[in-house]
Amino acid sequence: MKIINQNQEPFDATERRAIKPVICYPIDNLPKYDSTLYTNARDKMKLIDSIIIPPRNAKAFEVPAGHFFRIVSIDGPQVGDLNLWNKNNINEHFFSGKTRALYGTHLSTGDKLYSNLPFLRPIATITHDTLDWYGWDQDGGSVHDVIGTRCDPYTHMALSKEDYHYCCHSNLCRALSSQQQKSISEIESKIHDVLNVFMCTGFTKKTHQYFMKASPVRPNDFIEFFAEIELLCALSACPGGDCSSSHSSDSAKCYPLKVEIYKPKNGTLKQWNSPSLNKYSRNHGSS
Repeated sequence: MKIINQNQEPFDATERRAIKPVICYPIDNLPKYDSTLYTNARDKMKLIDSIIIPPRNAKAFEVPAGHFFRIVSIDGPQVGDLNLWNKNNINEHFFSGKTRALYGTHLSTGDKLYSNLPFLRPIATITHDTLDWYGWDQDGGSVHDVIGTRCDPYTHMALSKEDYHYCCHSNLCRALSSQQQKSISEIESKIHDVLNVFMCTGFTKKTHQYFMKASPVRPNDFIEFFAEIELLCALSACPGGDCSSSHSSDSAKCYPLKVEIYKPKNGTLKQWNSPSLNKYSRNHGSS
């Protein structure tokens, strides 16, 4: 947290701190968000499936390439932890770290979710977000973050010395284990850092620690995605509920979430193609 200072400031400390920042990854050359394409595809799209995610649990579901899916608040304020994989190769999955480096700490409409190395391509695009009005609050918080990881039983044990089996990591493990018909020990390494759907988070101004606060989500709010590739997804309804006080416990009031999958009207995606894998040679300078 950088709160222990063992050294005096050098004479030019002010000058060093005054150096202007630069954006690490300018995104000018990335594929632009084609609002017309997605808006036309959303018009008169047809609901083809819906899945209820029970509180403190997770389910896996598939979304065909070129389809939309929504995560919907239905009964009360509830946060969800989302994992995404390439349905045909789960070694390719959502890469929250690179997505964060490209688009920022919190995502909304127009942002693309990138997959991990060596694949690195957009696998989903956010096409609608009913919480886009929230912006940034006075604490520096916002919604839909890619800075947190996921609540997990290992951190819970380290902090509280207690077993807890319904953290989002464990929920996602059970969901993927069931979907893949493999033991949790075989698939646990495939669970990855998440998009924290509806979660309101930021960094404290003094110590820059990760914080959470009550989610502004209400029933009928949703975030909508377009599947750029064939997706296997898993969503956990976090045991923290709206994450206003705690997570990884049975004390918070929790609610179900709903997933809705939509098929676009025929002919609306003639100009769309699923993104190809990253073109890097993978030589890495070897002979």
